[in-house]
Amino acid sequence: MIQETHECRECGSSNIIKNGHSASGSQQYHCKDCGAHKVLDPEPRGYSEEEKEKILRAYRERGSKRAISRIFGISRNTLNRWLKKGREADSVAEGLRSAEEGDTLELDECWTYVRKRSNKRWLWVALCRRTRQVVAFVIGDRSARTCARLWSRIPEDYRQAKSFSDFWKSYRPVFAGDPSHRQVGKSSGELAHVERFFGRLRQKLARYVRRTRAASESERMLHLTTKLFVEWYNEAVT
Repeated sequence: MIQETHECRECGSSNIIKNGHSASGSQQYHCKDCGAHKVLDPEPRGYSEEEKEKILRAYRERGSKRAISRIFGISRNTLNRWLKKGREADSVAEGLRSAEEGDTLELDECWTYVRKRSNKRWLWVALCRRTRQVVAFVIGDRSARTCARLWSRIPEDYRQAKSFSDFWKSYRPVFAGDPSHRQVGKSSGELAHVERFFGRLRQKLARYVRRTRAASESERMLHLTTKLFVEWYNEAVT
């Protein structure tokens, strides 16, 4: 009788046991010597750019990582790697249309949370009224310090534009003495485009829906998911 012996891919030990299957159906093992959890005999597979875009589009359409893993047979670790690739930086300047004289910026914030509701986070956005593109965003608390971070992320050419915000107190110390900035009420219509952006955001990302029970696992993943949406949105409105 011929028996096939398998070895751990990490340490080479044969002291391994079966440990379920991966999302793609491959046999996994657990090594009792080094503690590794790996696929027994991984099949090399590459994803075309079309497949990647299709999977990321499903993620933008409010598909959860678990659902996407089941539907497409892709591991959540692979999906996480795609989300992180090229999106660690905060800037969204690449792909923005050039600023023009007479441009107007609309500034506003949107609430969400990380892991639990008491851990509140706010998405601050600066949107150009002419192009409809998001020229900068930051995620943090609702203080003047985060507002200052948003202003510092706005490309220099766009900082010369007029800007509008609501009456939240954190805007006052950042724009004190700036005649090109005005604080207005929501009913004025001066913030209509950024409010429309937040409506679109809530349609696509469940974690930003009011009274949502969907939460980000970490601030890093909240940033990466938000930047993925902003990149798609900026491209879609051009």
